[in-house]
Amino acid sequence: MLSQIAVLLSLLLSISTPTAAYWKGFNLAANLPSGACKTTEDWARDFSVLQSLPGRFSSARLFASSDCGTLANAVPAALASKTTLLVGLWAENNEHYQAEKAALVQAIEKYGTAWIVAVSVGSEDLYRGDTDAATLVRQLNEITELLCGRGACHIEVGHVDTWTAWVDPKNEAVIRACDFVGHDGYPYWEGVSIEQGLNAFRQNLEKTRNAAYRAGGPQVWVTETGWPVTGANFGLATTSIPNAEAYWKAVACQIFQEMNAFWYTLQDYSSSPSFGVLDPNFKPLYDLSC
Repeated sequence: MLSQIAVLLSLLLSISTPTAAYWKGFNLAANLPSGACKTTEDWARDFSVLQSLPGRFSSARLFASSDCGTLANAVPAALASKTTLLVGLWAENNEHYQAEKAALVQAIEKYGTAWIVAVSVGSEDLYRGDTDAATLVRQLNEITELLCGRGACHIEVGHVDTWTAWVDPKNEAVIRACDFVGHDGYPYWEGVSIEQGLNAFRQNLEKTRNAAYRAGGPQVWVTETGWPVTGANFGLATTSIPNAEAYWKAVACQIFQEMNAFWYTLQDYSSSPSFGVLDPNFKPLYDLSC
């Protein structure tokens, strides 16, 4: 009888506490902090470090496909380390966009598609005013057709932008054309104190979710967020390692359990402000456990 009860309790627990697997990782630039383009060996080191961190991260978001030979150099390292990639395509001008699209085609023809998490067409283009909704919709549809023509209709195609762009009614057509909506949110850049960082992040994420719901309901991913360790203060937001760690504990440790999310960033110690979690020796600047 006791064994039957134990089995029943185990079954109830499995039903009431479902598990979900989410993509989680870091944003990775195609350049080293020195400005030099990353080689395949550099990408391999990045992916190895990601998998050695407490979260055992096996995914990464890339901003570009052609710049610095991003996909040509990163994909072999990703395949060797079993790392999957959220592929980025710059879309701000047609010449650059065509080069990005060609680099994606070359990578797919050479390596297949098993390494692709999804494809992001553009990054904060609407926020910067570098494009318009109609152009972005056309590009989103083109990349979807490109993937389907290569037997990869299952790969989601979306766009990454700030919450302020997503809530703008004139960009609703972009949301409707997306399989996923990438949300970039930085309480630091809104001049919010670290004590209010989590609330500010959650409030703005909810605004993006509401905009996505009104436009048809594509899933919202967190594609960028973080808190700088060094650099100028901004309003009430102060940069420091303790504040970056506090933001990680409050935000990263939640969103990695709730949704697809990519942190900004792994390493950028030569930037100001610097959001990177690693020092020049690839050692964590603060506790990344959850």
